[in-house]
Amino acid sequence: MAHSRDELEEMISRYEAASDRAGETGDWSPVGDFYTDDALYTWDNGGSWQFVARGPRQIVDWVLGTEMEGLEGWEYPYARKLIDDRQDMVVAFWRQIGPPDVTDPDGNRYEIPGTGGSWFHYAGDFKWDWQRDFFDHMNAGHTFLAMAKDGVLSDGMQRRMEKG
Repeated sequence: MAHSRDELEEMISRYEAASDRAGETGDWSPVGDFYTDDALYTWDNGGSWQFVARGPRQIVDWVLGTEMEGLEGWEYPYARKLIDDRQDMVVAFWRQIGPPDVTDPDGNRYEIPGTGGSWFHYAGDFKWDWQRDFFDHMNAGHTFLAMAKDGVLSDGMQRRMEKG
């Protein structure tokens, strides 16, 4: 069922605002309210591996919990949003910008080069029933290694890198 463009625009606007608040507060749990009970959230995790979370609980615990560990204070502003109201889809391209108080030796904020994105399917009732993220793992790794070299990598990200 196709929903109106206005409803899709309202959905992505609400979702973006909730994500921005979560990034500021560190509490990502309210973002789980934007997913259906059987929502699927995925991304490529290198080679033939896929990260998969199903349902709001796993999305909050794994995607917005475990996977956000060490990224406190990072910002993910949308650069562009494309809306397909015939297929109930939204593609949002985002940047990954480090915390304002963590800068490189030249005084610039760290940023993962390139653009990441999320591809959503809208189920109605202001909920997504699936989301697929895409981003460059190599660029992310390069940025985190630079931060480690500069001695400004967060404790949480240091722990994650030690595990990996």
